[in-house]
Amino acid sequence: MRDPARLTAWVHGDVQGVGFRWWTRSRALELGLVGSATNTVDRRVLVVAEGPSAACGRLLELLESGGTPGRVDNVVASWGAPRGGLDGFVER
Repeated sequence: MRDPARLTAWVHGDVQGVGFRWWTRSRALELGLVGSATNTVDRRVLVVAEGPSAACGRLLELLESGGTPGRVDNVVASWGAPRGGLDGFVER
């Protein structure tokens, strides 16, 4: 994989119960990424994605685009080296 990366994004807003995790999973799979989209108890969604850095960057752009289900108020993202051990992209 060329320039592998790990994106961790905390998505704030009205993003639970609106199809947001399914939408995120679909976009991630289209981009060839592995990882997960997880609801948290404080009503955020945690997105973890690994793959080519350009694809991870595109996923972040989509999360911030305003074209998601629900309402995204803010995305707090961090970047790191991939850790591996992920298979597919799952909703939790």
